Amino acid sequence: MGRRLALFLLLAPAVLWIGLLVILPHVEIAILSFSQRVAARVYTFGFANYLEFLAEPVYWRTFARTALLSILVTLITLVISFPVALYIAKFARGKSKPVLFLLCLIPFWASELVRTLGWMMLLRETGILSHFLQAIGVIGRPVEFLYNDGALVLGLVYGGMLFMIVPLTNALESLETAQIEAGYDLGGSHLTVLRRIIIPHAMPGIVAGSIVVFMLTVGNFVTPVMLGGKNGLWFTEQIYSQFITRFNWPQGSAFGFMLLLLSTVIVWIGLRLTGQGFSETLRRS
Repeated sequence: MGRRLALFLLLAPAVLWIGLLVILPHVEIAILSFSQRVAARVYTFGFANYLEFLAEPVYWRTFARTALLSILVTLITLVISFPVALYIAKFARGKSKPVLFLLCLIPFWASELVRTLGWMMLLRETGILSHFLQAIGVIGRPVEFLYNDGALVLGLVYGGMLFMIVPLTNALESLETAQIEAGYDLGGSHLTVLRRIIIPHAMPGIVAGSIVVFMLTVGNFVTPVMLGGKNGLWFTEQIYSQFITRFNWPQGSAFGFMLLLLSTVIVWIGLRLTGQGFSETLRRS
């Protein structure tokens, strides 16, 4: 009896947190998304909000653009973060390992808004990058590097690197150095050892990091608005517009539920393609 009570008290905060702040709001959003207005303050069940999404090209094009760019950002973040995580896990020695982790963590001592403002100061027409390129003769006049897909992807990759490096490093630290040396002793090249030994062992970390980065990217709002500008259409902007600007909560709920469905489908496809499961990924990463 005492053990059950202790287990209940241990799990109660987590259950309440998930139930009240995660499950119930999503249930409410799902119900509200199927509400369609028939008169002033009169709603009925229907699919009008989802049909509106399909009928308006700007909605589903923005939705598809958000999905594709989020996948691209996740892949770029993985490619950049993997060598960093590999160096920290297998090559860094002594005090250099915590120092490198600290260097990765320092940018996140500031809020996302402050970091994004920093990128705006760096990339704007009168910013540091434009002045530097003019000084060395690469460009002859100020150039605006903001408000395009390049700046948008750059900001999103920067914001997701830490969340990719940490699970990758945790996964790679459990890889025995003797396994890598055995691969070379058996005649394997650098590419072969990477493909046959290192990447398969790091797969749980790859999957875990990719899930986190994708979820953070697809639901990001500040970075697309500030770095992408009017041309950086992002689906979270459409959700914000429906909720805050138009006060159309049923339509905004439908958009939010579709974004949740998109995230779930992409994560499921990623797990299926890599042969991973949620339990294995969490256990090994």
